[in-house]
Amino acid sequence: MKIICSFWLFLLTISALNAQVKYENFPSSTLSEERQIKIQLPRGYNSDQDKRYPLFIVLDGDYMFEAVAGNIDYYSYWEDMPNAIVVGVNQLDKRYDDCMYSEQNSLPIESGADFFEFIGAELIPYIENKYRTASFRIAVGHGETANFINYFLLKPKPLFSAYMVVSPELAPHMLDYLPERLSKVTTKTFYYLAYTNNDSKSIKQMANALKTDLDGIENEKLNFKFNSFDGPSHYSIPTHAIPNAFENVFKVFQPITKLEYKDIILELEGSPVEYLVNKYQTIRDLFGIEKQILINDFKAISAAIEKTEQFQYYEELGKMARNAYPETLLGSYYLARFYEEGGEPKKAMRTYQSAYTLNEIGGITKDLMLEKANEIKYDFGY
Repeated sequence: MKIICSFWLFLLTISALNAQVKYENFPSSTLSEERQIKIQLPRGYNSDQDKRYPLFIVLDGDYMFEAVAGNIDYYSYWEDMPNAIVVGVNQLDKRYDDCMYSEQNSLPIESGADFFEFIGAELIPYIENKYRTASFRIAVGHGETANFINYFLLKPKPLFSAYMVVSPELAPHMLDYLPERLSKVTTKTFYYLAYTNNDSKSIKQMANALKTDLDGIENEKLNFKFNSFDGPSHYSIPTHAIPNAFENVFKVFQPITKLEYKDIILELEGSPVEYLVNKYQTIRDLFGIEKQILINDFKAISAAIEKTEQFQYYEELGKMARNAYPETLLGSYYLARFYEEGGEPKKAMRTYQSAYTLNEIGGITKDLMLEKANEIKYDFGY
């Protein structure tokens, strides 16, 4: 198991090298010292000066940064999540001081309170002023730092939209604070919790108690996901938990799956095109980024239209496709199908023919367009 995890981490580290990784010594007036940070910028960051990216703040950056950054680089390459800016905070020999909290109320005190201010008042403003970040922020912690990232959730206006809490050494009062806070969040909040059966007894007991309380919360703004793993050690669990966390938080960002197509889209009472519009509007609203509609998703909606014979929806789909891929055959093909099934064969034939100069895409070829036009011409004697 250790060999497999080490090999996986090695692959992720090599993947991360394809993006831009910077090392900086960040001077902090709050901490009265410099703190080393690692920054990974996405592939192609410099090629689009208008594009913005979600921001990951990774504590325990001395060992967690590569695991998180490598997964981000891999998942974003396959468009299963957006490209992101990743910032790791090295805490070697500082972890205990950074995570210090009061025994009376479990809240940060002394060096812990200073570290809390350093993250919120110094580091994040610095990163957001220097780089093109979107409004969606994600915090990642492990062990003591997994407990610490919860403090940002307790603020009147939480600092992050998503919390990836891996094998947390929870402070006692967190079992009271977190359910109360998460039951009242008014903006979309993702909370991912995980542990391994090889964690300490206290970690497992408190994580299970927290899970029970969070499972009982009825708040549509809260997206809570829990995983328990059999086998990994306390130190290898991040390589298992992080991919699961990503798949949960960025589910809406991912291409339409076969299961989504079968269980949701084919069962819709209304327009499948509206489903597509809402999917990408959710991505804009949630992550603060513009994502071009994937060819895969156009094809899924087209397949649903054909399957359910709701050909009237091809008109809107065709207009969307022309807007998204104006130099290709995609929009013309969908509009021609709309005319063909709507009793306008001559208009369909001309639409197929006129699109011949456009580029092929997603299996829609020029030969197919001419073949469809010729079929109409033969059937109707034009």
